[in-house]
Amino acid sequence: MSYFVISLIVIALLIIAGLAFYAGKLLFMLTKQNKKMAQTKQQRITRLMESIHTIAMAVEQQQCNLSEGSIRLYHLHESLPIDNKPDYQSQYPGLYTLYIKVSNFPTHEARDKLSSLERKIQDDEREAAEVEFESQILRDVSKLRTFTP
Repeated sequence: MSYFVISLIVIALLIIAGLAFYAGKLLFMLTKQNKKMAQTKQQRITRLMESIHTIAMAVEQQQCNLSEGSIRLYHLHESLPIDNKPDYQSQYPGLYTLYIKVSNFPTHEARDKLSSLERKIQDDEREAAEVEFESQILRDVSKLRTFTP
């Protein structure tokens, strides 16, 4: 074999070794990044679950009104980064139904722009819905206090 062919084989082997080292380094970095992402996701789930349990307890103990609780709990459930989310509508029908009834009511500045009569009408509608679904919502929040994804 000629010196030239041996040199090409050595160079090729060095390139392959370099590429293999680089691929291994990238694989290690990817594994590390995936672990960090999984840890961050789990921390987010834990924080959201603590919030869900706290709000469910506050609703149950009547420290948070039913409408506000249903809105907050709905959005917390929706933001849970889990696969195969449960069907909240069927598992928590009172909370879900109240959320649907009150979610289109204006809040904050938009509510301030309503006339006092319009605010009164909406408050009456909200309170009537809360009364209608109260017993189911209390059952729902009782289940939510032990909910785990």
